[in-house]
Parts: sequence; structure tokens; C-alpha cells
Amino acid sequence: MTSEQYDRVTRRCRELFLLKSQDYGPAWIMLRMPSVTDQIYIKAERIRSIQVKRENRVGDSLEGEFMGIINYCIIALILLEMQPLSIGERQAALADPGQLAARYDRSLAHAREVMERKNHDYGEAWRNLRISSMTDLILMKIYRLKQIEDNEGQVAASEGPAASYVDMLNYAAFCLIRISEGADPMN
Repeated sequence: MTSEQYDRVTRRCRELFLLKSQDYGPAWIMLRMPSVTDQIYIKAERIRSIQVKRENRVGDSLEGEFMGIINYCIIALILLEMQPLSIGERQAALADPGQLAARYDRSLAHAREVMERKNHDYGEAWRNLRISSMTDLILMKIYRLKQIEDNEGQVAASEGPAASYVDMLNYAAFCLIRISEGADPMN
């Protein structure tokens, strides 16, 4: 059941990503990794702020922000994969929309595989978490990631940046699943 729900929510994210790519192209290839992390931070902080204040003045849905987190995490995973390439080489590699979709799908398949392994071991514990708690976990991962970036990617005893992006993506997907089941995104 979880895998089907996961596929359903991430399929919507993929569709939005590819539509925006038609509009803008892969303009995000210009971003450095800390900028991608900061984009995820902005979305997660907005979600938390609305959850705390219990008021949404802009009107954009929290669901849309969680979708944005997923897509920025995919962007991060693609950029990490392409890190040795110059911006020009990245542009050439992503000029074909099919290539961009294939990279998106590879990154998402990896995140899904991690989700399935962890979901097995943790026994779907996320289903008993509040959406606000998962938002806090995403923010915690962002702060950890910022520290890793400030240390130029060097870690002594932790997983690298890719694992953090995958975890944030999966928490955001779990939030979308819970929202689709009727959970209050404010709690």
C-alpha cells in the first residue's frame, strides 16, 4: 500500500517538475549545492511557520511546498551526480528533455528503494508521526546538511549529502501521503 501511495504522490511531483522544465528549461543547473539546500530550507521553514502561526497569508498550499521539497531534493541528487561536469556540460547533458526525465526517474527510483528498505525495518513508524514532526525532521536534516556543506562535504562519522536529500524527499512524500489520507497538515 505504501509503495503505491508513494508512487502516486511522487508521480504528481514528477509531472510538475517536467512541466516547469518545459517552461524554464533546467535553469537550476546554475545553482550551487548550498543554494539548493537553501531553497529546501525556505520551503520547510514556510511550512513550519504556518504550522506554528496556524495562518497562511500567501495562500499557496502546504502540499505544494512539500512537492517543492521533493523536486528540489531530486535537483540536488541530479546535481550531485553531475558535479564533476562544467555548467556547459550539464546544459548539454540535459538539453534533451528525455535525458532530464531519465535522471529524475533514476534519482526517484533510488529514493524509493531507500524508502522501501527503511519502511520495512522501521515498520511504517512514520504513519504515527505528526506532519509537524516530519517537518521538524526535514529542517533538522537541512541544518545537518548545511554543516556538512560548511565543512566542504567532509564527514567524520555521518552519511554524505545524498543520504540527507533522500531522507528529506521521503519525509516530504510521507507528509503528502498523510495529507491525502486526510491528516491535518497543521498538526
